[in-house]
Amino acid sequence: MIGWDSAILFGVLALVVLLAFLVPAFAPYRRKMPFVAFLLGISSGFPLTLLLGTMTFWLSKVGIDKSTIGFAIGLTTPYTLKFLWAPLVDKLRIPFLSDWLGQRRAWLFLIQGLLVFALWQLGASAPSNDNIGTFALWAIVVAFLSATQDIVIDAYRIEILSDEEIAHGTAMNQFGYRTGNLLAGAGTIYLASSEGFGAGWAMAYGLTGFLVLPAALGALWAGAGQFDPSSARAAGQKFSSWLKETVVNPFREFLGRKGAVLILLFVLIYKIGDAMGQGMLNPMIVELGFSDTEFITINKFVGFGALIVGSALGGPFIAWLGMGRALIISGLLMMLSNFMFVLLALVGDNNTMLALAVGTENLTSGIGLTVFVTYLSGLSNLAYTATQFALLSSFAAVGRTWLATPSGYLAENLGWVGFWTFTVIIAIPGMTLLWILWRKGFVVESVRQTNHDEAVDDPPEAINTRPRAEPS
Repeated sequence: MIGWDSAILFGVLALVVLLAFLVPAFAPYRRKMPFVAFLLGISSGFPLTLLLGTMTFWLSKVGIDKSTIGFAIGLTTPYTLKFLWAPLVDKLRIPFLSDWLGQRRAWLFLIQGLLVFALWQLGASAPSNDNIGTFALWAIVVAFLSATQDIVIDAYRIEILSDEEIAHGTAMNQFGYRTGNLLAGAGTIYLASSEGFGAGWAMAYGLTGFLVLPAALGALWAGAGQFDPSSARAAGQKFSSWLKETVVNPFREFLGRKGAVLILLFVLIYKIGDAMGQGMLNPMIVELGFSDTEFITINKFVGFGALIVGSALGGPFIAWLGMGRALIISGLLMMLSNFMFVLLALVGDNNTMLALAVGTENLTSGIGLTVFVTYLSGLSNLAYTATQFALLSSFAAVGRTWLATPSGYLAENLGWVGFWTFTVIIAIPGMTLLWILWRKGFVVESVRQTNHDEAVDDPPEAINTRPRAEPS
């Protein structure tokens, strides 16, 4: 299965490269920094797969009961709380390393070294129903380190990409993320399985840990980035002043912008309909009578291919339409694509209809996700990139996770036709809020959304300009 996924992924990448030489809107894909974003995505994408898909497979294979496996999934909670320590990643300098490598790369290399060690320990933890404590401890450590790596990578990605590259770099980052998912999913299982390489779980997890290397090599190639070192704690500066700059000012600067509360509310609810639908898709497929082979085959060939194509189109989509129109149109496409599942619920067990529904949903989601992540990236002030992007992505995660929890109850009481119709209707408030933001000028057409005129008092000099890169 991994072979087909890889063929689709790299086939689309090859097509993107070809189009980059033929179509102007695809030209930024040929540049250095979007490719670095691809390498960053590989290292960002693999740990969460190890903690969710691969880990649950491993626990099932060694006989862990289902209730314990459900609890183990909760060990990934640090991903939703990463904004709490993101200010330290932004402003706390690491002795020697920050001066030598630059702030972002210093944090990246330190966290990656710790992450590799933690993954070896997790692989060697030998979980069982009678001995799960060591496994749980190292799973939490891996989740914390992985979430911290995401903080650094997201900030670094935003800072190394120019305004012309950020949408295409975000799409390349999505490609890299999917590549990391593939390698840490089926790849790690193949390494561990007696039906594959037969290395065992300890060795498989340890070897997969070396997927940190693409980001490390990309960072060495790209340089220190656009982080502004002037806001780090200076010699003789009071700790209280530094703490205010580190923890208070990132949130104060964002909330000081006009429309900040509306923007956060939009980020919270924008993809709620999509999230509800995703949570109930598999149960509906089972209930409609599709076989496992039918669903897996359609997901692998049609779904994955459509998702990758949609992601590739996201960058040119913004270039053609501008950020405001791209958000509105991609949001409408995602919302209306759920009507395909209304039709599927009416038609029932029909492979053609399933392929159309899955393909349409994944194509629109690929476009929408790239546009949305690019929008969040543009909202992040370059003076506080790590903190503000962590805040925004955490808000989006809360919307996807907690606001979508009633989906099972709704599906049970409304039926599948009523439920999927509801997922379309529930997306209307987010689209309405986006329209208000756009009409009021709080969503601008350029990818950098920061409204510098609305910054709070005493902003750092970097708020109005892209700061000079640190020496590498």
